[in-house]
Amino acid sequence: MLFLAEKQFAGAHGIEVTDEMRVAIAAQACLPILELGLDWYAGWTGIVVYPGDFRVQRTEVDEDGVVHEWDDELAGEAMPGGPVVISWDAAQVASGSRGSLDDLHINVVIHEFAHKLDMLDGVADGLPPLHPGMDRRAWTRVFEEAYEGFCDAVERGSDTWLDPYAAEHPAEFFAVISEAFFEDPAETRRRYPGVYEQLKLFYRQDPG
Repeated sequence: MLFLAEKQFAGAHGIEVTDEMRVAIAAQACLPILELGLDWYAGWTGIVVYPGDFRVQRTEVDEDGVVHEWDDELAGEAMPGGPVVISWDAAQVASGSRGSLDDLHINVVIHEFAHKLDMLDGVADGLPPLHPGMDRRAWTRVFEEAYEGFCDAVERGSDTWLDPYAAEHPAEFFAVISEAFFEDPAETRRRYPGVYEQLKLFYRQDPG
């Protein structure tokens, strides 16, 4: 597989990345680009695998100039221009070797690689580079409507079919809805028909 030839896997915190793990991650990572081509993952090579969730230190300066620092616990992270970091525990849920039926539309590998596609135009904003013939205004309209409605539901404390983390930022909504598009396409199309149509055009696939 070309993906495995081009990407370099490294284990962290003592985990040894086996061939079975490489193939499982590669199979999930390649699903979004089946009709796009491997060039959509060009420009970086590293995939770092942790045994479980991992911590990263965050720093943010607020509008008053005050620096805030905190630790985030993550199951995955995509670095702009750099590697993709994956929790193997989380990846196993996505590959079907762990987890319950409630986890079917959760896929940390698709999530992080969707971020990589989103970053191709320089920023993760929920709007990846669209193909010629796609209508940027149509994409923006349906995604903004879906995102705002989803955020409202989260703020009201309503049960949400998607991971509430999708309300964090439009980029996270794009990554989470991309997971659902591939993992539970029928329900994604039922709940978010406009978004589904745009994702179908972008990924050039109709998994439903």
